[in-house]
Amino acid sequence: MVTMRDVAALAGVSITTVSHVINETRPVAGDTRERVQKAIDETGYTGDAIARSLVMGGTKSLGLAVSLVSHPYFAELIAAIESEATRNGYTLVLIDTRDTPESEQTAVRMLRSRRVDGLLLTPSAGGGSLVLPELKRLGIPTVLVDRLTVSKDIDQVGPENVQATSGLVKHLAELGHRRIGIVCGKTGVATTEERILGYRLGLGRAGLKWDEALVSQSGWLAPLLDQDDPATAVVAADHLVTIGMLHEARARGLKLGTDLAVVAYDEVEWATLIEPPLTTLAQPVEEIGRTAVKLLLNRIADPARPPETIRLAPSLMHRQSCGC
Repeated sequence: MVTMRDVAALAGVSITTVSHVINETRPVAGDTRERVQKAIDETGYTGDAIARSLVMGGTKSLGLAVSLVSHPYFAELIAAIESEATRNGYTLVLIDTRDTPESEQTAVRMLRSRRVDGLLLTPSAGGGSLVLPELKRLGIPTVLVDRLTVSKDIDQVGPENVQATSGLVKHLAELGHRRIGIVCGKTGVATTEERILGYRLGLGRAGLKWDEALVSQSGWLAPLLDQDDPATAVVAADHLVTIGMLHEARARGLKLGTDLAVVAYDEVEWATLIEPPLTTLAQPVEEIGRTAVKLLLNRIADPARPPETIRLAPSLMHRQSCGC
């Protein structure tokens, strides 16, 4: 293993000087710094992160516990988080929660065992019921991302779901629809519950009655169409639900915007490639990721600061699948 002593010998400087260059603990003359950096490049020296963490009192790493299979949207979110962490000099350690409370607890404890300086968590169904009390009790700097709680004692950042979904329903009602349904994905997840609440709020604002038969929490469109008085317009609550709905509509020979009005929460890269183009709500994914890292670094720097809850509004991508 290449050591700091090897780098110092090749650069013709002391070990202390190499340490100052690597850790930026003291100014070093430009030509000396260049020689040290050249020696680092030639030897492939990486340093000893464990030893450095004992000296510095931190690992300069952040943990991210998130489901890697439940939603394609998370890939973009992870990229935004990693970019912001790297920009601030931190390494991101990623572990899959598999979207179950038990796996989530195992993932979080594994991140803690790696002595990460703080945790970013997208809670599984159940809202982190196993891990959140533990993290709060131990005082681990933590930020919830995407799926938030009603709790005010933890930092969290995610999309605004209630008013945004209400706006989608209002738009469909203004187009004359009176049988407006919603298709949801995974139950017990905060985002799902909030979007259903927004759907219900939108119905009330449009003067329409709540009808449980128009809510499909199975992820399937069929229950809303196989009724004596079927839905004429539908809100898709997330990316995966949208895909399933489009397959079902095609199988039935339904033309979007004409036979069935469709709006979707979550922008998809192919939204403008289908006919007619899909009306969606685009989440500010990059801003959510960046904000999550900033909140966590602020918490690490000042553990006593008041917790923050930040809701970022999605943008309406108005196209033709709604019938406009």
